[in-house]
Amino acid sequence: MRIAVFCSSSPTIDPKYVDLAFELGTAIAANSWELVTGGGHISMMGAVSRGARQSGGRTIGVIPQALVDIEFADHDNDELHVVETMGERKAMITDIADAFITLPGGAGTLEEFFEIWVGRYLKFHNKPVVILDPFGIYNPLHELVAHLEVENFIKPGMRELISWTTGVEQAIKACS
Repeated sequence: MRIAVFCSSSPTIDPKYVDLAFELGTAIAANSWELVTGGGHISMMGAVSRGARQSGGRTIGVIPQALVDIEFADHDNDELHVVETMGERKAMITDIADAFITLPGGAGTLEEFFEIWVGRYLKFHNKPVVILDPFGIYNPLHELVAHLEVENFIKPGMRELISWTTGVEQAIKACS
């Protein structure tokens, strides 16, 4: 099984988020699963890959050439696919992953999460969509999604396509 992880690549976040990513990477490898990421080596993105590799896991990165050019690529990945655009990156990750875990992150992470969630709802895929949030960073998002359903902007059942988790083992179980 291949697990795609969406997360922050910001170098200015609290180290607890980087530690969480490393722990998740370790857990993915402990299940003999492969990790799929956006191919970067810094912050949470790099930590999840390092955690997987240090536990004997296999890592696959997908990164646009423009980010390789600014020395952002994690060349230690077992496979590093260099693509031209962010759209190609997301499409490849969607195609090769069997499940998706979203860790805390910013606009890019949220954009990836929303695309995967909507894709599941529209039946472009039937893969697990998981949010791992032990620190409550996404609590306002969770409340917003529920509110949007109450206001009929989100159809009944769409909210239930997301597994909201607070622990690594819970997130791993949600992928199975």
